[in-house]
Amino acid sequence: MTRQLAFDLPLRTALGREDFFVSATNAQALAALDGWRDWPRGKMLLIGPPGSGKTHLAHVWAEMTGAGMAPAATLAGADLAALAALPALVVEDCTDLAHSPAGQEALFHLHNMLAAHHAPLLLTASSPVRDWGLTLPDLASRMQAAAITRLDPPDDALLSAVLIKLFSDRQISVNPALVAYLLPRMERSFDAARALVARLDAEALARGCAVTRSLAASLLDND
Repeated sequence: MTRQLAFDLPLRTALGREDFFVSATNAQALAALDGWRDWPRGKMLLIGPPGSGKTHLAHVWAEMTGAGMAPAATLAGADLAALAALPALVVEDCTDLAHSPAGQEALFHLHNMLAAHHAPLLLTASSPVRDWGLTLPDLASRMQAAAITRLDPPDDALLSAVLIKLFSDRQISVNPALVAYLLPRMERSFDAARALVARLDAEALARGCAVTRSLAASLLDND
């Protein structure tokens, strides 16, 4: 069979509240972020494994509060005064600070500046503070004082909804049987779901066929 040319067109990642599917694995975290006005000391730590939806939920909260967003890895060179002047702030991937004394120092000062004018701070990480490898005791004590909410790996209901949405974003209508086939054969993360849908779409375009269970089987059986 002649393979067709497949073009890797950019897709917009939907990160709004309307695109956030609620299930038992994330409902408690969503409720905790909805209650941001009542956070102890005005800060919250959102913990979850890679691909559990931390970035999406952080964007939902940022939209809700008018917060800015800053990766922890960029804080060492950031304009801290500008970040501290925002109505709220998200600092993402705080585990990236382990080998950055300058980044730790920056987060320490940024934390204090935000607290001084009562701006809420949301921090995301894949593990608790004790596992970040912080070497600045003053920062460690402030981070450990943050309230914690957690995201679990997505369950079948959530992954099913995400897979259907990812296919829909690519204008692909799929049989529910395909989703049921994919669930036990894929990694339990949103990143894996995105990669799998992209792979199926590309292969279907190359073969000039529909995205079906048979196509999925031919790909996954070769992994």
